[in-house]
Amino acid sequence: MRRALDSLYSLSGGLAALSLAGICVLMIAQSAMRELGYLLRGADDIVAWLCAASAFLALGHTFRHGELVRVGLLIERLPARARRHAETSCLFAALVFVGYMAWAVARFVFESWKFDEAAQGLIRIPIWIPQMSFVIGATVFFVAVLDDLVVLLRGGTPAYRSAEEAHRTQPNAPVSG
Repeated sequence: MRRALDSLYSLSGGLAALSLAGICVLMIAQSAMRELGYLLRGADDIVAWLCAASAFLALGHTFRHGELVRVGLLIERLPARARRHAETSCLFAALVFVGYMAWAVARFVFESWKFDEAAQGLIRIPIWIPQMSFVIGATVFFVAVLDDLVVLLRGGTPAYRSAEEAHRTQPNAPVSG
């Protein structure tokens, strides 16, 4: 199960990275084509969708690697037992919030699909297609928070804390997860 979850987080992070690379390629192509007197129609729409995809698809991966903003400054100063309770409470609150976010976004995208909404830019495609990156990203983020909550409740160390500790001991080394 651990290998499958870690693969999910890596896949989601990889898709976010591909989205960023796509933005780069499209923007360079758009600039080059402009110099040659051509117009790359719809590039702005695609870049906007890729920006959203890169942000949302990266959430779970980023969380697991200790790179999301959290309340660590407060929790780290607590004694071990109080820290565990505070961390459990924070993870539970995050789970509720992210779970609601994933549910609400899925419902919103389902309605876009149900009513056959189309994108309003130059590229007329069903809007639910680019919106799916938000659903997938929020769902992977939910799984990541749930994963670390279960690890903490079982007495283990959450991945984000392990990643932070590894980063403190070797600040220039890449963090693996």
